Amino acid sequence: MMSRRLLYALVLIMTGIMAAGAQDVIKSANAAYEKDQYDRAIELYNQAAREQGTSSELYYNIGNANYRLGNMGEAILYYERALKLNPANSDARTNLEFVKEKINVDVDGGDSYFTGKIMRMITGQSSNTWATISVVLFLIFVASLLIYIFMDSIMLRKIGFFGGGVVLLMFIGTLSFAFVCRNHTVSTEYAIVTVPSSTLSTSPRVPKDKTEEAFLLNEGYKVQIVDSVKTGEGENARMWYDVTTADGHRAWIKQGDIEII
Repeated sequence: MMSRRLLYALVLIMTGIMAAGAQDVIKSANAAYEKDQYDRAIELYNQAAREQGTSSELYYNIGNANYRLGNMGEAILYYERALKLNPANSDARTNLEFVKEKINVDVDGGDSYFTGKIMRMITGQSSNTWATISVVLFLIFVASLLIYIFMDSIMLRKIGFFGGGVVLLMFIGTLSFAFVCRNHTVSTEYAIVTVPSSTLSTSPRVPKDKTEEAFLLNEGYKVQIVDSVKTGEGENARMWYDVTTADGHRAWIKQGDIEII
């Protein structure tokens, strides 16, 4: 019994030491940022992420540091990652919109205005938020069902029946939203162009001439990954991604030109 308690105590002590160390790293990173040492700040933020795990706030800070360095593609990437972990991070969303306007790129995909607005409304909340709303609605539905079954009043039974039906539909909708948000969080199908410009190819290889060049994408553009293929062997091996753009164009881009959100 004593050995088990001692083990628990040691685990708690080590966890506390590691957490304190990670906080010290973040403080050092913040200090480097304040001194305009943005490369150093990014290095320390990444160290903190490795030691204590990623977070929306850490990704947001890395995005800010990249913006200060003029790395607009990396800034957009990390703001997107911050929002992926916490859709309610309003600072990350504001900065993302600012950088998008600054470099004049559409990184939201090719959905219509209405569809895009609906999706932003859904993914603007976390899956946990939608799940909580679903639980509340389900409890209301159960209460409505009980009113319909056990109440003698015709009026109350009608309220229970029709109100319960409406609440049930709302429950199904919010539960669906929770799954959509969850899939959005774990999805690896979107990526950001992080090099100043990338020439996409009509086939998974470096274009031999103009006829094999598909089109050019500048830093910061979001693409959707459709497929991937590895070409070459040994040192010449290279991964290529088959991607689509916001306006529906499709071509191949090499792995080094994009980073998955």
